[in-house]
Amino acid sequence: MQLFYNPTLNESTFTFTFDKEESKHIVKVLRKRDGDILHVTNGLGLLFETKIVLASDNKCTVDIISYTKKEPSKFHLHLVVAPTKMNDRFEWFLEKATEIGIQEITPIICDRSERKIINQERFEKIILSALKQSNELYLPKLNPAISLKDFIIKSEKKGLQLIAHCEETDKKTLKSVLKPNINVTMLIGPEGDFSEKEIQFALENNYQAVSLGNTRLRTETAAVVACHSVVFFNEN
Repeated sequence: MQLFYNPTLNESTFTFTFDKEESKHIVKVLRKRDGDILHVTNGLGLLFETKIVLASDNKCTVDIISYTKKEPSKFHLHLVVAPTKMNDRFEWFLEKATEIGIQEITPIICDRSERKIINQERFEKIILSALKQSNELYLPKLNPAISLKDFIIKSEKKGLQLIAHCEETDKKTLKSVLKPNINVTMLIGPEGDFSEKEIQFALENNYQAVSLGNTRLRTETAAVVACHSVVFFNEN
């Protein structure tokens, strides 16, 4: 199934028109014609089956035939990850996490961060592309970048609050602390890891230290491992 995206759709929508860019892609690149069927999601769990009634490369218009709703996950996974020095590594994480089924992502700026500015618009495009490719019906939320301290202070405390780091301290395995259908917020640091001060601050604010395995993982690898571990745990 080839999936398209339109955030304006809801259960009351009967017809709509794609924007010029998407219309051109549908008609000129994919060579769709009047009467062809397209599947569209609004990123909020709804999947619409639509039929093209006007195959114009300026405004491709469709009528909605039917829709189905996918129930949301019983847990909410929020990964709070430091952007990597090389943008493509973080973009890889965004793509894979979306495919796996993450709900929310927040880039954090830490003491040892080598990248402190992100391209929000580009990151959102990567997430949207991954949503379409994987036929996922829920679009993950990407928050603006924020300092680690501000995130810990301002964020809502719900479910499990975890911090994954490489320091040789008392840590439990991620698997041992997970519980079915419980929200998870996990902090993952930059290439140089969290500073001791940052780890202590997180622990003082009720975060629990966890290990993602016996090897030292890159930031983006750790984030994908954490994402898959939580989703896989809740599927069994």
